[in-house]
Amino acid sequence: MTQETGGFAAFNLNPNILAAVIATGYEEPSAIQQQSIPIIMAGQDMIGQAQTGTGKTAAFALPILHCIDPAKREPQALILAPTRELALQVATAFETYAKQMPGVTVVAVYGGAPMGPQLKAIRNGAQIVVATPGRLCDHLRRDEKVLSTVNHLVLDEADEMLKLGFMDDLEVIFKALPPTRQTVLFSATLPQSIRAIAERHLRDPQHVKIQTKTQTVTAIEQAHLLVHADQKTSAVLSLLEVEDFDALIMFVRTKQATLDLASALEAKGYKAAALNGDIAQNQRERVIDSLKDGRLDIVVATDVAARGLDVPRITHVFNVDMPYDPESYVHRIGRTGRAGREGRALLLVTPRERRMLQVIERVTGQKVAEVRLPDAQAVLDARIKKLTNSLAPLVADAESTHGDLLDRLTADIGCTPRALAAALLRKATNGQALTLAAIEKERPLVPNSAPRGDRPERSGDRPDRGDRERRAPVPLAEGRARCRTALGARDGIAAKNLLGAILNEGGLAREAIGRIQVRDSFSLVELPEDGLEKLLAKLKDTRVAGKQLKLRRYRED
Repeated sequence: MTQETGGFAAFNLNPNILAAVIATGYEEPSAIQQQSIPIIMAGQDMIGQAQTGTGKTAAFALPILHCIDPAKREPQALILAPTRELALQVATAFETYAKQMPGVTVVAVYGGAPMGPQLKAIRNGAQIVVATPGRLCDHLRRDEKVLSTVNHLVLDEADEMLKLGFMDDLEVIFKALPPTRQTVLFSATLPQSIRAIAERHLRDPQHVKIQTKTQTVTAIEQAHLLVHADQKTSAVLSLLEVEDFDALIMFVRTKQATLDLASALEAKGYKAAALNGDIAQNQRERVIDSLKDGRLDIVVATDVAARGLDVPRITHVFNVDMPYDPESYVHRIGRTGRAGREGRALLLVTPRERRMLQVIERVTGQKVAEVRLPDAQAVLDARIKKLTNSLAPLVADAESTHGDLLDRLTADIGCTPRALAAALLRKATNGQALTLAAIEKERPLVPNSAPRGDRPERSGDRPDRGDRERRAPVPLAEGRARCRTALGARDGIAAKNLLGAILNEGGLAREAIGRIQVRDSFSLVELPEDGLEKLLAKLKDTRVAGKQLKLRRYRED
Protein backbone atom coordinates (compact mmCIF):
# COMPACT_ATOMS: atom_id res chain seq x y z
CA MET A 1 0.00 0.00 0.00
CA THR A 2 1.48 3.36 -1.03
CA GLN A 3 1.99 5.85 1.80
CA GLU A 4 0.30 9.16 1.13
CA THR A 5 2.58 12.15 1.45
CA GLY A 6 0.04 14.95 1.74
CA GLY A 7 -2.74 15.96 4.11
CA PHE A 8 -2.84 14.42 7.59
CA ALA A 9 -0.83 11.42 6.41
CA ALA A 10 2.26 13.64 6.27
CA PHE A 11 2.33 13.78 10.09
CA ASN A 12 2.96 9.99 10.35
CA LEU A 13 0.15 9.63 12.86
CA ASN A 14 -0.94 6.28 14.21
CA PRO A 15 -2.80 4.64 11.28
CA ASN A 16 -5.89 4.10 13.43
CA ILE A 17 -6.02 7.83 14.21
CA LEU A 18 -5.49 8.71 10.56
CA ALA A 19 -8.32 6.38 9.55
CA ALA A 20 -10.66 8.08 12.04
CA VAL A 21 -9.70 11.54 10.75
CA ILE A 22 -10.35 10.48 7.15
CA ALA A 23 -13.70 9.01 8.22
CA THR A 24 -14.77 12.43 9.54
CA GLY A 25 -14.27 13.90 6.07
CA TYR A 26 -11.26 16.11 6.86
CA GLU A 27 -8.75 16.20 4.02
CA GLU A 28 -6.27 19.02 4.64
CA PRO A 29 -5.00 20.23 8.03
CA SER A 30 -5.71 23.83 9.01
CA ALA A 31 -2.92 26.34 9.66
CA ILE A 32 -2.92 25.75 13.42
CA GLN A 33 -2.85 21.98 12.86
CA GLN A 34 0.03 22.16 10.38
CA GLN A 35 2.20 24.05 12.84
CA SER A 36 1.14 22.50 16.14
CA ILE A 37 0.93 18.76 15.47
CA PRO A 38 4.68 18.22 14.77
CA ILE A 39 5.67 20.24 17.87
CA ILE A 40 3.32 18.34 20.19
CA MET A 41 4.27 14.96 18.68
CA ALA A 42 7.91 15.82 19.40
CA GLY A 43 7.05 16.27 23.09
CA GLN A 44 7.86 19.99 23.25
CA ASP A 45 5.95 22.54 25.31
CA MET A 46 3.99 24.99 23.17
CA ILE A 47 2.00 28.22 23.29
CA GLY A 48 -0.63 28.42 20.54
CA GLN A 49 -2.47 31.65 19.84
CA ALA A 50 -5.58 30.97 17.79
CA GLN A 51 -9.29 31.74 17.85
CA THR A 52 -12.18 29.30 18.20
CA GLY A 53 -13.18 27.73 14.88
CA THR A 54 -9.64 27.31 13.54
CA GLY A 55 -9.38 23.57 14.20
CA LYS A 56 -7.29 23.87 17.35
CA THR A 57 -9.02 20.94 19.08
CA ALA A 58 -7.68 18.52 16.48
CA ALA A 59 -4.34 20.37 16.66
CA PHE A 60 -3.76 18.96 20.15
CA ALA A 61 -6.09 15.92 20.17
CA LEU A 62 -4.42 14.09 17.27
CA PRO A 63 -0.79 14.26 18.48
CA ILE A 64 -1.77 13.49 22.09
CA LEU A 65 -3.72 10.40 21.01
CA HIS A 66 -0.67 9.38 18.98
CA CYS A 67 1.38 9.43 22.21
CA ILE A 68 -1.16 7.53 24.33
CA ASP A 69 -0.35 3.95 25.36
CA PRO A 70 -3.68 2.02 25.36
CA ALA A 71 -2.08 -0.77 27.40
CA LYS A 72 -1.59 1.56 30.38
CA ARG A 73 -4.87 1.89 32.28
CA GLU A 74 -4.11 5.24 33.90
CA PRO A 75 -4.62 8.96 33.13
CA GLN A 76 -1.99 10.03 30.62
CA ALA A 77 -3.37 13.30 29.25
CA LEU A 78 -5.29 16.13 30.92
CA ILE A 79 -7.13 18.78 28.93
CA LEU A 80 -8.49 21.76 30.89
CA ALA A 81 -11.40 23.77 29.46
CA PRO A 82 -13.13 26.84 30.94
CA THR A 83 -16.73 25.59 30.64
CA ARG A 84 -18.76 22.38 30.74
CA GLU A 85 -19.88 22.87 27.13
CA LEU A 86 -16.34 23.18 25.83
CA ALA A 87 -15.18 20.24 27.97
CA LEU A 88 -17.94 18.07 26.48
CA GLN A 89 -17.10 19.24 22.97
CA VAL A 90 -13.40 18.44 23.42
CA ALA A 91 -14.18 15.04 24.97
CA THR A 92 -16.45 14.21 22.03
CA ALA A 93 -13.67 15.16 19.60
CA PHE A 94 -11.22 12.85 21.39
CA GLU A 95 -13.74 10.00 21.30
CA THR A 96 -14.27 10.57 17.56
CA TYR A 97 -10.55 10.47 16.76
CA ALA A 98 -10.01 7.46 19.07
CA LYS A 99 -12.85 5.38 17.60
CA GLN A 100 -10.43 2.92 16.04
CA MET A 101 -8.07 2.76 19.03
CA PRO A 102 -9.25 -0.16 21.21
CA GLY A 103 -8.66 0.35 24.91
CA VAL A 104 -8.50 4.15 24.83
CA THR A 105 -11.07 5.76 27.15
CA VAL A 106 -12.07 9.42 27.53
CA VAL A 107 -13.81 10.93 30.56
CA ALA A 108 -15.33 14.41 30.84
CA VAL A 109 -15.11 15.94 34.32
CA TYR A 110 -17.31 18.98 34.98
CA GLY A 111 -19.67 20.49 37.53
CA GLY A 112 -23.39 19.82 37.51
CA ALA A 113 -22.88 16.05 37.21
CA PRO A 114 -22.32 13.45 39.98
CA MET A 115 -18.70 13.26 41.15
CA GLY A 116 -18.72 9.51 41.90
CA PRO A 117 -18.90 8.20 38.31
CA GLN A 118 -16.28 10.74 37.19
CA LEU A 119 -13.76 9.72 39.83
CA LYS A 120 -14.51 6.05 39.21
CA ALA A 121 -13.81 6.47 35.47
CA ILE A 122 -10.46 8.11 36.25
CA ARG A 123 -9.50 5.40 38.74
CA ASN A 124 -10.58 2.71 36.26
CA GLY A 125 -7.91 3.92 33.87
CA ALA A 126 -9.36 6.53 31.50
CA GLN A 127 -6.27 7.70 29.59
CA ILE A 128 -7.78 11.06 28.51
CA VAL A 129 -9.29 13.36 31.13
CA VAL A 130 -11.08 16.50 29.89
CA ALA A 131 -12.01 18.72 32.83
CA THR A 132 -13.08 22.12 34.05
CA PRO A 133 -10.65 23.45 36.70
CA GLY A 134 -13.19 23.84 39.51
CA ARG A 135 -14.54 20.29 39.38
CA LEU A 136 -11.06 18.80 38.92
CA CYS A 137 -9.94 20.53 42.13
CA ASP A 138 -12.91 18.94 43.88
CA HIS A 139 -11.57 15.54 42.81
CA LEU A 140 -8.04 16.43 43.92
CA ARG A 141 -9.37 17.16 47.40
CA ARG A 142 -10.69 13.59 47.47
CA ASP A 143 -7.60 12.02 45.87
CA GLU A 144 -4.50 14.20 45.55
CA LYS A 145 -2.68 11.50 43.53
CA VAL A 146 -5.33 11.27 40.81
CA LEU A 147 -3.15 13.18 38.30
CA SER A 148 0.21 11.66 39.23
CA THR A 149 0.52 9.68 35.96
CA VAL A 150 -0.35 12.51 33.54
CA ASN A 151 2.32 13.12 30.89
CA HIS A 152 0.49 15.69 28.73
CA LEU A 153 -1.36 18.83 29.86
CA VAL A 154 -3.37 21.10 27.56
CA LEU A 155 -4.92 24.40 28.65
CA ASP A 156 -7.63 25.17 26.09
CA GLU A 157 -8.86 28.78 25.92
CA ALA A 158 -6.59 29.75 28.80
CA ASP A 159 -7.58 33.41 28.64
CA GLU A 160 -11.22 32.47 29.26
CA MET A 161 -10.21 30.37 32.27
CA LEU A 162 -8.53 33.39 33.84
CA LYS A 163 -11.47 35.66 33.02
CA LEU A 164 -13.71 33.22 34.89
CA GLY A 165 -11.45 33.38 37.96
CA PHE A 166 -9.74 29.97 37.77
CA MET A 167 -6.20 31.21 38.51
CA ASP A 168 -6.04 29.68 41.99
CA ASP A 169 -7.50 26.37 40.76
CA LEU A 170 -4.91 26.21 37.98
CA GLU A 171 -2.07 26.60 40.46
CA VAL A 172 -3.48 23.73 42.54
CA ILE A 173 -3.66 21.55 39.42
CA PHE A 174 -0.12 22.42 38.32
CA LYS A 175 1.22 21.32 41.72
CA ALA A 176 -0.61 17.98 41.47
CA LEU A 177 0.96 17.12 38.09
CA PRO A 178 4.37 15.54 37.50
CA PRO A 179 7.00 18.25 36.79
CA THR A 180 8.24 16.25 33.77
CA ARG A 181 4.94 16.57 31.88
CA GLN A 182 4.53 18.22 28.49
CA THR A 183 2.44 21.41 28.70
CA VAL A 184 0.56 22.97 25.78
CA LEU A 185 -1.34 26.24 26.17
CA PHE A 186 -3.90 27.58 23.69
CA SER A 187 -5.31 31.08 24.04
CA ALA A 188 -7.02 33.55 21.72
CA THR A 189 -5.14 36.39 23.42
CA LEU A 190 -1.88 36.51 25.40
CA PRO A 191 -2.26 39.06 28.21
CA GLN A 192 0.41 39.41 30.88
CA SER A 193 -1.39 36.92 33.13
CA ILE A 194 -1.11 34.20 30.47
CA ARG A 195 2.54 35.01 29.81
CA ALA A 196 3.20 34.77 33.56
CA ILE A 197 1.71 31.25 33.65
CA ALA A 198 3.88 30.26 30.70
CA GLU A 199 7.02 31.57 32.40
CA ARG A 200 6.28 29.63 35.59
CA HIS A 201 5.02 26.34 34.18
CA LEU A 202 6.26 25.82 30.60
CA ARG A 203 9.79 24.77 29.60
CA ASP A 204 11.26 26.56 26.57
CA PRO A 205 7.90 26.60 24.79
CA GLN A 206 7.58 26.86 21.03
CA HIS A 207 5.28 29.67 19.90
CA VAL A 208 2.61 29.24 17.23
CA LYS A 209 0.48 32.22 16.27
CA ILE A 210 -2.30 32.09 13.71
CA GLN A 211 -3.57 35.42 12.44
CA THR A 212 -7.26 34.60 12.49
CA LYS A 213 -9.11 37.63 13.75
CA THR A 214 -10.18 38.55 10.25
CA GLN A 215 -10.11 35.00 8.87
CA THR A 216 -12.56 33.89 11.53
CA VAL A 217 -15.14 36.43 10.38
CA THR A 218 -14.48 37.00 6.67
CA ALA A 219 -16.88 34.19 5.68
CA ILE A 220 -19.59 35.79 7.81
CA GLU A 221 -21.79 38.60 6.52
CA GLN A 222 -21.84 41.24 9.26
CA ALA A 223 -24.19 44.13 9.83
CA HIS A 224 -25.27 46.43 12.65
CA LEU A 225 -28.50 48.21 13.49
CA LEU A 226 -28.81 51.35 15.62
CA VAL A 227 -31.58 51.04 18.22
CA HIS A 228 -32.67 52.46 21.56
CA ALA A 229 -31.93 50.16 24.50
CA ASP A 230 -35.64 49.74 25.29
CA GLN A 231 -36.51 48.86 21.68
CA LYS A 232 -34.28 45.81 21.29
CA THR A 233 -37.02 43.19 21.62
CA SER A 234 -39.19 45.00 19.07
CA ALA A 235 -36.19 45.26 16.73
CA VAL A 236 -35.40 41.54 17.09
CA LEU A 237 -39.00 40.58 16.27
CA SER A 238 -38.95 42.82 13.19
CA LEU A 239 -35.64 41.41 11.97
CA LEU A 240 -36.86 37.83 12.39
CA GLU A 241 -39.76 38.61 10.06
CA VAL A 242 -37.42 39.13 7.11
CA GLU A 243 -34.31 37.08 7.93
CA ASP A 244 -34.22 33.70 6.18
CA PHE A 245 -32.58 31.56 8.88
CA ASP A 246 -32.36 27.88 9.70
CA ALA A 247 -31.18 28.09 13.31
CA LEU A 248 -30.14 31.19 15.22
CA ILE A 249 -28.33 32.04 18.44
CA MET A 250 -28.92 35.36 20.21
CA PHE A 251 -26.39 36.72 22.71
CA VAL A 252 -27.37 38.86 25.70
CA ARG A 253 -25.39 39.92 28.76
CA THR A 254 -27.48 38.68 31.66
CA LYS A 255 -29.20 35.47 32.72
CA GLN A 256 -32.50 37.31 33.20
CA ALA A 257 -32.29 38.72 29.68
CA THR A 258 -32.06 35.19 28.25
CA LEU A 259 -35.32 34.28 29.98
CA ASP A 260 -37.13 37.50 29.06
CA LEU A 261 -36.21 37.43 25.38
CA ALA A 262 -36.87 33.69 25.00
CA SER A 263 -40.34 34.20 26.50
CA ALA A 264 -41.06 37.08 24.11
CA LEU A 265 -40.03 34.93 21.15
CA GLU A 266 -42.13 31.97 22.31
CA ALA A 267 -45.14 34.28 22.66
CA LYS A 268 -44.74 35.16 18.97
CA GLY A 269 -44.71 31.49 17.97
CA TYR A 270 -40.97 30.93 17.59
CA LYS A 271 -39.39 27.71 18.89
CA ALA A 272 -36.98 29.35 21.31
CA ALA A 273 -35.22 28.56 24.61
CA ALA A 274 -32.85 30.24 27.06
CA LEU A 275 -29.31 29.03 27.82
CA ASN A 276 -27.52 30.45 30.86
CA GLY A 277 -25.35 29.40 33.77
CA ASP A 278 -28.29 28.82 36.13
CA ILE A 279 -29.87 26.17 33.93
CA ALA A 280 -29.18 22.59 35.09
CA GLN A 281 -26.64 20.68 33.02
CA ASN A 282 -29.09 18.03 31.80
CA GLN A 283 -31.48 20.77 30.67
CA ARG A 284 -28.65 22.62 28.88
CA GLU A 285 -27.78 19.44 27.01
CA ARG A 286 -31.44 18.99 26.01
CA VAL A 287 -31.55 22.55 24.67
CA ILE A 288 -28.44 21.99 22.52
CA ASP A 289 -29.73 18.62 21.27
CA SER A 290 -33.08 20.24 20.39
CA LEU A 291 -31.28 22.96 18.44
CA LYS A 292 -29.31 20.33 16.55
CA ASP A 293 -32.30 18.21 15.54
CA GLY A 294 -34.71 21.05 14.72
CA ARG A 295 -37.04 20.93 17.72
CA LEU A 296 -35.68 24.41 18.55
CA ASP A 297 -34.77 27.14 16.08
CA ILE A 298 -33.55 29.92 18.39
CA VAL A 299 -31.38 29.86 21.53
CA VAL A 300 -30.93 32.99 23.64
CA ALA A 301 -27.65 32.68 25.53
CA THR A 302 -25.01 34.38 27.62
CA ASP A 303 -21.39 34.22 26.47
CA VAL A 304 -20.22 31.62 28.98
CA ALA A 305 -23.26 29.37 28.48
CA ALA A 306 -22.70 29.27 24.72
CA ARG A 307 -18.94 28.61 24.80
CA GLY A 308 -18.14 25.42 22.95
CA LEU A 309 -21.54 25.33 21.25
CA ASP A 310 -21.06 24.01 17.70
CA VAL A 311 -24.30 23.35 15.79
CA PRO A 312 -24.03 23.17 11.98
CA ARG A 313 -27.63 24.42 11.61
CA ILE A 314 -26.77 27.86 12.99
CA THR A 315 -26.96 30.28 10.06
CA HIS A 316 -27.39 33.51 12.04
CA VAL A 317 -26.01 35.15 15.18
CA PHE A 318 -27.81 38.12 16.73
CA ASN A 319 -25.74 40.18 19.17
CA VAL A 320 -28.71 41.65 20.99
CA ASP A 321 -26.41 43.10 23.65
CA MET A 322 -23.00 44.48 22.76
CA PRO A 323 -20.14 42.14 23.82
CA TYR A 324 -17.67 43.38 26.40
CA ASP A 325 -14.66 43.27 24.07
CA PRO A 326 -13.78 42.57 20.41
CA GLU A 327 -12.50 39.08 21.19
CA SER A 328 -15.90 38.13 22.61
CA TYR A 329 -17.52 39.45 19.44
CA VAL A 330 -15.30 37.22 17.28
CA HIS A 331 -16.08 34.23 19.52
CA ARG A 332 -19.81 34.94 19.31
CA ILE A 333 -20.14 35.27 15.56
CA GLY A 334 -17.87 32.24 15.17
CA ARG A 335 -20.91 30.15 16.17
CA THR A 336 -21.97 30.53 12.51
CA GLY A 337 -19.97 30.32 9.30
CA ARG A 338 -18.07 27.29 10.65
CA ALA A 339 -15.88 25.12 8.44
CA GLY A 340 -16.37 27.35 5.41
CA ARG A 341 -20.16 27.55 5.66
CA GLU A 342 -21.89 30.87 5.08
CA GLY A 343 -23.24 32.80 8.05
CA ARG A 344 -24.79 36.12 8.95
CA ALA A 345 -24.20 38.15 12.12
CA LEU A 346 -26.28 41.13 13.24
CA LEU A 347 -25.24 43.50 16.03
CA LEU A 348 -27.71 45.81 17.82
CA VAL A 349 -25.95 49.04 18.78
CA THR A 350 -27.28 51.73 21.10
CA PRO A 351 -25.93 55.26 20.53
CA ARG A 352 -23.64 55.00 23.56
CA GLU A 353 -22.08 51.83 22.13
CA ARG A 354 -20.95 53.33 18.82
CA ARG A 355 -17.39 53.63 20.11
CA MET A 356 -17.22 49.89 20.87
CA LEU A 357 -18.47 49.22 17.34
CA GLN A 358 -15.50 51.22 16.03
CA VAL A 359 -13.15 49.18 18.23
CA ILE A 360 -14.62 45.93 16.87
CA GLU A 361 -14.15 47.14 13.30
CA ARG A 362 -10.54 48.13 14.01
CA VAL A 363 -9.64 44.83 15.70
CA THR A 364 -11.31 42.60 13.10
CA GLY A 365 -10.11 44.74 10.20
CA GLN A 366 -13.60 44.74 8.72
CA LYS A 367 -16.35 47.31 8.32
CA VAL A 368 -19.63 46.23 9.91
CA ALA A 369 -22.20 47.71 7.55
CA GLU A 370 -25.24 49.53 8.89
CA VAL A 371 -28.67 48.16 7.98
CA ARG A 372 -32.09 49.63 8.48
CA LEU A 373 -35.01 48.00 10.17
CA PRO A 374 -37.44 46.39 7.70
CA ASP A 375 -40.37 48.64 6.85
CA ALA A 376 -43.98 47.51 6.69
CA GLN A 377 -43.70 46.59 3.00
CA ALA A 378 -40.69 44.32 3.63
CA VAL A 379 -42.52 42.60 6.50
CA LEU A 380 -45.63 42.14 4.34
CA ASP A 381 -43.59 40.68 1.47
CA ALA A 382 -41.81 38.29 3.87
CA ARG A 383 -45.06 37.05 5.40
CA ILE A 384 -46.66 36.48 2.02
CA LYS A 385 -43.53 34.64 0.84
CA LYS A 386 -43.68 32.31 3.86
CA LEU A 387 -47.38 31.65 3.24
CA THR A 388 -46.69 31.00 -0.45
CA ASN A 389 -43.91 28.55 0.35
CA SER A 390 -46.14 26.65 2.76
CA LEU A 391 -49.07 26.40 0.31
CA ALA A 392 -47.24 25.84 -3.00
CA PRO A 393 -46.48 22.11 -2.39
CA LEU A 394 -50.16 21.48 -1.58
CA VAL A 395 -51.62 22.88 -4.80
CA ALA A 396 -50.44 20.18 -7.24
CA ASP A 397 -53.08 17.54 -6.49
CA ALA A 398 -55.42 19.52 -4.24
CA GLU A 399 -58.20 19.77 -6.81
CA SER A 400 -58.28 16.01 -7.44
CA THR A 401 -58.31 15.15 -3.72
CA HIS A 402 -60.42 18.00 -2.32
CA GLY A 403 -62.28 19.42 -5.33
CA ASP A 404 -65.52 17.64 -4.53
CA LEU A 405 -65.34 18.78 -0.92
CA LEU A 406 -64.88 22.37 -2.13
CA ASP A 407 -68.03 22.12 -4.24
CA ARG A 408 -70.02 20.71 -1.33
CA LEU A 409 -68.79 23.32 1.16
CA THR A 410 -69.53 26.26 -1.13
CA ALA A 411 -73.02 24.83 -1.70
CA ASP A 412 -73.65 24.14 2.00
CA ILE A 413 -72.34 27.53 3.13
CA GLY A 414 -73.81 29.41 0.19
CA CYS A 415 -70.62 31.21 -0.77
CA THR A 416 -68.26 31.52 -3.72
CA PRO A 417 -65.01 29.51 -3.94
CA ARG A 418 -63.13 32.82 -3.53
CA ALA A 419 -64.94 33.58 -0.27
CA LEU A 420 -64.25 30.08 1.07
CA ALA A 421 -60.56 30.31 0.09
CA ALA A 422 -60.31 33.67 1.86
CA ALA A 423 -61.87 32.17 5.01
CA LEU A 424 -59.39 29.29 4.95
CA LEU A 425 -56.50 31.75 4.53
CA ARG A 426 -57.75 33.72 7.52
CA LYS A 427 -57.66 30.52 9.55
CA ALA A 428 -54.19 29.58 8.23
CA THR A 429 -52.82 32.99 9.25
CA ASN A 430 -54.53 33.01 12.67
CA GLY A 431 -56.67 35.94 11.62
CA GLN A 432 -53.65 38.02 10.61
CA ALA A 433 -54.61 40.50 7.92
CA LEU A 434 -51.72 40.59 5.42
CA THR A 435 -52.04 44.24 4.45
CA LEU A 436 -49.74 47.24 4.87
CA ALA A 437 -52.25 49.07 7.04
CA ALA A 438 -52.62 46.09 9.41
CA ILE A 439 -48.84 45.62 9.78
CA GLU A 440 -48.25 49.32 10.46
CA LYS A 441 -50.81 49.19 13.27
CA GLU A 442 -49.38 46.05 14.90
CA ARG A 443 -46.57 47.76 16.75
CA PRO A 444 -44.51 50.89 16.35
CA LEU A 445 -41.46 50.06 14.27
CA VAL A 446 -38.09 51.03 15.67
CA PRO A 447 -36.76 54.23 14.05
CA ASN A 448 -34.13 53.71 11.36
CA SER A 449 -31.72 55.89 13.24
CA ALA A 450 -31.34 56.55 16.95
CA PRO A 451 -31.09 60.10 18.25
CA ARG A 452 -27.95 61.27 19.99
CA GLY A 453 -27.29 60.00 23.44
CA ASP A 454 -30.19 57.58 23.89
CA ARG A 455 -31.15 59.72 26.90
CA PRO A 456 -34.47 60.93 28.37
CA GLU A 457 -35.71 64.38 27.36
CA ARG A 458 -34.33 67.20 29.51
CA SER A 459 -36.91 68.39 31.99
CA GLY A 460 -37.16 69.72 35.50
CA ASP A 461 -37.36 66.25 37.02
CA ARG A 462 -34.64 64.65 34.84
CA PRO A 463 -32.39 62.44 37.01
CA ASP A 464 -28.77 63.54 37.36
CA ARG A 465 -27.24 60.10 36.72
CA GLY A 466 -29.93 57.77 37.96
CA ASP A 467 -30.42 56.13 41.34
CA ARG A 468 -27.45 53.81 40.87
CA GLU A 469 -25.09 56.82 40.64
CA ARG A 470 -26.43 58.39 43.83
CA ARG A 471 -26.30 55.29 46.01
CA ALA A 472 -24.02 55.73 49.00
CA PRO A 473 -21.12 53.25 49.22
CA VAL A 474 -21.66 50.27 51.53
CA PRO A 475 -19.72 50.53 54.84
CA LEU A 476 -16.24 49.01 54.66
CA ALA A 477 -15.18 45.85 56.46
CA GLU A 478 -12.18 46.13 58.78
CA GLY A 479 -8.83 45.84 57.02
CA ARG A 480 -10.17 46.83 53.61
CA ALA A 481 -9.79 49.97 51.51
CA ARG A 482 -12.19 51.13 48.84
CA CYS A 483 -10.72 51.93 45.41
CA ARG A 484 -12.30 53.62 42.42
CA THR A 485 -11.96 53.19 38.66
CA ALA A 486 -13.54 55.41 36.02
CA LEU A 487 -14.77 52.31 34.18
CA GLY A 488 -18.45 51.54 34.66
CA ALA A 489 -21.52 49.92 33.14
CA ARG A 490 -21.59 52.33 30.22
CA ASP A 491 -18.13 51.03 29.26
CA GLY A 492 -19.53 47.51 29.09
CA ILE A 493 -17.95 46.54 32.41
CA ALA A 494 -19.39 43.92 34.77
CA ALA A 495 -18.17 42.89 38.22
CA LYS A 496 -16.74 39.62 36.87
CA ASN A 497 -14.49 41.58 34.46
CA LEU A 498 -12.98 43.61 37.29
CA LEU A 499 -12.64 40.53 39.51
CA GLY A 500 -10.87 38.53 36.81
CA ALA A 501 -8.47 41.34 35.96
CA ILE A 502 -7.49 41.99 39.59
CA LEU A 503 -7.10 38.29 40.38
CA ASN A 504 -4.98 37.66 37.30
CA GLU A 505 -2.75 40.73 37.39
CA GLY A 506 -2.65 41.36 41.14
CA GLY A 507 -1.91 37.80 42.18
CA LEU A 508 -4.52 37.92 44.96
CA ALA A 509 -6.63 35.09 46.34
CA ARG A 510 -10.37 35.41 45.70
CA GLU A 511 -11.19 35.96 49.37
CA ALA A 512 -8.87 38.99 49.48
CA ILE A 513 -11.22 40.99 47.27
CA GLY A 514 -14.37 42.36 48.87
CA ARG A 515 -17.48 43.93 47.40
CA ILE A 516 -17.41 45.18 43.79
CA GLN A 517 -19.98 47.86 42.95
CA VAL A 518 -20.43 48.75 39.27
CA ARG A 519 -22.13 52.09 38.59
CA ASP A 520 -22.89 53.77 35.26
CA SER A 521 -19.74 55.89 35.03
CA PHE A 522 -17.41 54.34 37.62
CA SER A 523 -16.90 51.27 39.84
CA LEU A 524 -15.82 50.70 43.44
CA VAL A 525 -13.70 47.74 44.55
CA GLU A 526 -12.77 46.71 48.11
CA LEU A 527 -9.11 45.63 48.41
CA PRO A 528 -6.81 44.74 51.32
CA GLU A 529 -5.54 47.83 53.18
CA ASP A 530 -2.24 46.08 53.88
CA GLY A 531 0.08 46.53 50.90
CA LEU A 532 -2.50 48.54 48.95
CA GLU A 533 -0.05 51.00 47.34
CA LYS A 534 2.15 48.16 46.08
CA LEU A 535 -0.92 46.38 44.70
CA LEU A 536 -2.16 49.52 42.90
CA ALA A 537 1.29 49.98 41.36
CA LYS A 538 1.17 46.35 40.19
CA LEU A 539 -2.23 46.97 38.56
CA LYS A 540 -1.11 50.24 36.96
CA ASP A 541 -1.03 48.94 33.36
CA THR A 542 -3.93 46.51 33.67
CA ARG A 543 -6.60 46.81 30.97
CA VAL A 544 -10.24 45.70 31.12
CA ALA A 545 -12.39 45.50 27.98
CA GLY A 546 -9.59 47.28 26.11
CA LYS A 547 -9.42 50.23 28.57
CA GLN A 548 -6.99 51.06 31.37
CA LEU A 549 -8.24 50.11 34.84
CA LYS A 550 -6.50 53.01 36.66
CA LEU A 551 -7.57 52.03 40.19
CA ARG A 552 -7.13 54.75 42.84
CA ARG A 553 -7.88 54.89 46.57
CA TYR A 554 -11.39 56.31 47.02
CA ARG A 555 -11.74 59.11 49.55
CA GLU A 556 -15.28 59.38 50.94
CA ASP A 557 -15.28 62.96 52.14
